[in-house]
Amino acid sequence: MHRFPTESTALIAIGYQAITQRLQIEFKDGCIYEYSDVPAVVYTALLSAASKGRFFNTRIRGHFRFAVAKNT
Repeated sequence: MHRFPTESTALIAIGYQAITQRLQIEFKDGCIYEYSDVPAVVYTALLSAASKGRFFNTRIRGHFRFAVAKNT
């Protein structure tokens, strides 16, 4: 999955695959997490959020299953 760079103090890049509803987030520490069953509306809201880190903490973390795709 291709991730696109984003302006954030916590996140480096964000990728999304609509067919499988998978969201990948690369964090500043180099870890990449992949979240399952994330609706497209959540992805687009993340992209447009004023604070992507805050959005992640309130709307994604703890709300979707995840796997570590890469751990540093």
